Amino acid sequence: MKRPILLLAALCAPALAHAQAAYQQTSPYTVVETGQKFNRLQDALFAIGDKTGTIRIDSGRWRDCAAQIAGDVRFVAAVPGKTIFDGRLCEDKAALVLRGRSSRVEGLIFANMRHQDGNGSGIRLEHGNLAVTQSWFKDSDEGILANNDPRGTIAIDHSTFTHLGRCDRGLSCAHSVYLNFYDRVTITNSRFEMGDGGHYIKARARVVDIRDNVIDDTGGRNSNYLIDLPAGSTGRISGNWMVQGPRKENPGTIIALSAESRDHPTDGLVIEGNTLKMAPGAPRGPAFVRDWSGGRIVIGANQIDPGVVKYARP
Repeated sequence: MKRPILLLAALCAPALAHAQAAYQQTSPYTVVETGQKFNRLQDALFAIGDKTGTIRIDSGRWRDCAAQIAGDVRFVAAVPGKTIFDGRLCEDKAALVLRGRSSRVEGLIFANMRHQDGNGSGIRLEHGNLAVTQSWFKDSDEGILANNDPRGTIAIDHSTFTHLGRCDRGLSCAHSVYLNFYDRVTITNSRFEMGDGGHYIKARARVVDIRDNVIDDTGGRNSNYLIDLPAGSTGRISGNWMVQGPRKENPGTIIALSAESRDHPTDGLVIEGNTLKMAPGAPRGPAFVRDWSGGRIVIGANQIDPGVVKYARP
C-alpha cells in the first residue's frame, strides 16, 4: 500500500517545485528585515507600516505602483538597472507616491509614466525626506515631482533623466525634475538629456547644491531653461557641464533666478566652475545667468562659449 503513495509523491514533487517557482516569480518584493515576500508593492509597504524597512525588488518589468504613507523605507533593486516600473500610476500621480518620514530609492528605472493632467511621474514626493541614487527616469511627463515640505531635504545622485517634460495641451508645463518648497535640494553626478519641454531642473528650495552634473540639451525639443530657481535660492551651482540645444521654446536663458517670486534670498549664491557649450544650430546670445532677484550673487570663473552673455537682468 505504501508504494503507490511514494509514487504519487514522486510524481507530485516536480509539479510542486514548478508551482513554488512560479509563485516566487510573481512575488518580487521582499521585506529584507523579515524575509517576507509579496506580489504587490503596496502589501510590502503595509507590512513595514510606520517602522523602518527595506524592500528589495527583483529584476524584471513590473506594472505596479504604491503609496508610502508612513515610516522610513528603502526601495532597492536586487540588481541596479534591471528593475523597471513601467507605465502604472497610483492615485493618478506616480509609480511611487511618497509621504512617509523618509524614502530612499536605489537602482530603479521608471518609464512611460503619463497622465491626462500632464504630471505622470516616476516619483511624486508629498512629504518627508527623499534620497535617489543610481536610478533612471525616462519617457514620462515628469521624472520627480515634489510638493511642499519646507523642513525636508531631497538628494539626487548618479541618476539619469531622459525624454521628460512637456509644455502642451494648454496645461501647466512639466519638467524633468520639479521640486517645490523644500529646505535643501542636492543634485550631483547626474545626467539630464533630450528634454521634451519645460525645464531640466526646476527647484524652489531655500538652499541648492547642483554640482558635477551633465545637462545636455543637444537632443532636446521645445525645452526651456537648463536650471530654473523660480523662487530664488542660495547655495551653489558648480562643476556642471551644460550644452544648449538648437530646438528651444525659450532660447534666451540658461540659468534663471527668481523668475516667478522672491520667496528666498539669493545673496551668496555661488555659480562657478561650470562649462557651457552651444550645440550646432543653437540660437546665439543667451544669458548664462538671468537674474530677477537683485541679490548679491557670486559668479566666479565659468567656461562659456563666445556670444553668451555672462549676466543679465530682465
